[in-house]
Amino acid sequence: MTRTMLTLMATTAVLAQPLAAAAQQPPTRPDRVAFHDLYKELVETNTTSSVGDCTKAATQIGNRLRQAGFSDRELTLYTPPERPRDGGLVVNWAGSSPSEPAMLLLAHIDVVEANREDWVRDPFTLVEESGYFYGRGASDDKAQAAIFADTLIRWKQSGFKPRRTVKLALTCGEEGTNERVLNGAGWLVDNRPELMKAGFAFNEGGGGRTAPGGGPETLGVQISQKSPRNFVLEVTNRGGHSSAPQPDNAIYRLAAALTKVSTLQFPVHLNPVSQAYLVQAGAMRHDPVGAAMVRLGRQPGDAEAAKLVGADLGLNPLLRTTCVATLLSGGHAANALPQRATASINCRIAPGETADQTRAALEQVIADPEVKILRSNIQERPVTAVPTLDPAIMKPIATIGAKHFPGVPVIPTQSAGATDATYLSKIGIPTYGIPGLWNDPATAGTHGLNERISADALYRGRDYIYDLTSYFAAH
Repeated sequence: MTRTMLTLMATTAVLAQPLAAAAQQPPTRPDRVAFHDLYKELVETNTTSSVGDCTKAATQIGNRLRQAGFSDRELTLYTPPERPRDGGLVVNWAGSSPSEPAMLLLAHIDVVEANREDWVRDPFTLVEESGYFYGRGASDDKAQAAIFADTLIRWKQSGFKPRRTVKLALTCGEEGTNERVLNGAGWLVDNRPELMKAGFAFNEGGGGRTAPGGGPETLGVQISQKSPRNFVLEVTNRGGHSSAPQPDNAIYRLAAALTKVSTLQFPVHLNPVSQAYLVQAGAMRHDPVGAAMVRLGRQPGDAEAAKLVGADLGLNPLLRTTCVATLLSGGHAANALPQRATASINCRIAPGETADQTRAALEQVIADPEVKILRSNIQERPVTAVPTLDPAIMKPIATIGAKHFPGVPVIPTQSAGATDATYLSKIGIPTYGIPGLWNDPATAGTHGLNERISADALYRGRDYIYDLTSYFAAH
């Protein structure tokens, strides 16, 4: 065993100790000071779609990696030709065992828009206050992006040599919701798949809720997620003067179609991940819904349990595909009959189902050939395949988690939203949203105002993720 590996193991043992008390104090550990500097620079670099610059942020991190000892050959700064501000960074650090499948660390560095006048604090200044870090991207997803980059820097500075190849992809465009935004992970998969190729990937999406006494309530591992598809309902008409109403009114016909869509309930469609979540999360509850969750997870055909669980607005999306109207437009003048009326329908498709099946369900419930169902121009993510639970991944997550967070259960989760993992599924890379960075959804401000993450979660999560990735890099 080399001195480098002994040093890494010793460091891992120290980092595995509980750090709740230390996390509330200033980052006096030398490694934390360096990390805080990287994290601050990243949060304070505006990477919104409107005026931000992901290319600048990626270049800054690339410079830090280069200063740590990475060569230009190991760093790829890419910029899609049509989006010069949407660049990113891919690191390819060759391992000593070429036969081992690579580990890909994936994080996005773009953020949701943030208006200064709406925030209590400047969203692009990292503010430390009452044990929390505030700023746009402080949690989603610059915390994990900074941790991944920091981990590689620490490895390189310590002299660590990975056994398996380690890749880091920091991409732009994950938060994009319209046709003007280019998704970096999707662009790499389509244009530079060799940069992304890996045996598995670690990504955002895990984490967990804050427990009543602090720390994580669970260690969530996001293995599965639904896929968004946007459809447009369109009704057209020859119109006319509003003084001569006609029964065939485009707005009325669209309204009738939307009323039908509001009644559409897709059948229960579970998979091994959602079943495991229902059983394990349900067992932690002590109410009728918890008992029904356990029954449904074990017997997906239990209609009574499905009805009870599905009545919970937070749990219903876990059970099935959902579609909901989100935008509405109609008419061209207050004194004219509408010539055109449209509505946007946002669907979240359960793993194992397809966009065509979802569209067919909409057509069936609307049952009106005058209502056209069109594909939206909004950027769409691929539909993911039914996932599988891999003990080779899940066991180390739990084992290392037990050292950092004793007694906190590890629970596989399925997201009702979507991350860049959907793009990796196109080239067969199983992707896991790892735990470590927990938060309180009610106050986190993710995609909203005053986004924040606790210093406790950031620093303890960083230590956990360092140990977890170190394990896989060395095995």
